[in-house]
Amino acid sequence: MTNPVDAVTSPDPYPYYAGLVAERPLAFDEELGSWVAAGAAEVAAVLRAPGLRVRPPAQPVPPGIRGTPAGEVFGSLVRMNDGETHTRLKSAVGAALARADAGSVRGLADAAARQTFGAAGPDLDELMFAVPARVVAGLCGLPEKEADDAARLVGDFVKCLRPDADSARLREADAAAERLLAMLKPGTRTGDDLLAALVSASAHAALPSLDQVAGNAVGLLSQTYEATAGLIGNTLLAAARQEGSPGALTPFVLEVARHDAPVQNTRRFAAEAVRCGGAVIEPGQSVLVVLAAANRDPAANPEPHRFAPERTEAAVFTFGEAAHRCPGRDLAVAITAGTVGALLDTGFDPASTLPPRPAYRPSPNARIPVLTTG
Repeated sequence: MTNPVDAVTSPDPYPYYAGLVAERPLAFDEELGSWVAAGAAEVAAVLRAPGLRVRPPAQPVPPGIRGTPAGEVFGSLVRMNDGETHTRLKSAVGAALARADAGSVRGLADAAARQTFGAAGPDLDELMFAVPARVVAGLCGLPEKEADDAARLVGDFVKCLRPDADSARLREADAAAERLLAMLKPGTRTGDDLLAALVSASAHAALPSLDQVAGNAVGLLSQTYEATAGLIGNTLLAAARQEGSPGALTPFVLEVARHDAPVQNTRRFAAEAVRCGGAVIEPGQSVLVVLAAANRDPAANPEPHRFAPERTEAAVFTFGEAAHRCPGRDLAVAITAGTVGALLDTGFDPASTLPPRPAYRPSPNARIPVLTTG
């Protein structure tokens, strides 16, 4: 491989990442035209720097979806905003997610996973992608049929988030966003579901518009779709490589998130000159933040290449850091534990069923294994 974007879908990117950590923890990559942060200290510094934003300052919404329903969703997402807007949105989203009980979420994932088991065995693609989206849609108060529809629609919506999205995909994503916004329209929610909690928390955060509530409800679905699919797939692969049962699933899943991160990198964009260590990132420059490399920095985690669910206080950069730390970490871990636990309870044997060296779905940042054939 020649760069950290290619590494995401490599069979084993971790020796390459180790070289970056040891030799180029923060360096400018001429091929990518971007800074690359790989060392734990450098990644933490980049993620904490207020002058490094989640979107280019002059382009808060990608040009291809500006002025469309997909663009409306994108522009309202907590993870795509900075400053005061981000603070308010994160306050609302974090408060709503805090009301989701991990045990209940795990039970919902277990039940949703079992619905995918057919006479020919489990549909692993549906298990990885549709089950997490159905769980979040159900948490938002959607009945079963609408939750199924939402899971399908969010698969179309995430196409607009990919840099290689063509006009046909953008049209599909736009139509999906419009449907999802209508399904998740807050109105006067008074129930006990996640969407009602988001409405209530948004009022406390003094958000100017309930449209941001619907947008972030769609955002929870879209983030769950690919990131949790990768976490489920990589957890199954980790289980295949262990001897015997993985034991307690929550620490096992957390160690998978560190050891084989479902989200390998993210980006930051300089709104002003930012000094990180001995480097100065100039306004207009970008930084590729290699979270998966930082997870395996020996300065952050002893014996970083050893898979060890018994680790305590592990440094896990997968879910971000500082202001943009993902508020959905516990939700993703609970969904993954419930889904994988349901599969293992049926007698499914990952070691004898899954490919030992799977291919990975094309992506510049998500590491999602292909576990099915045909």
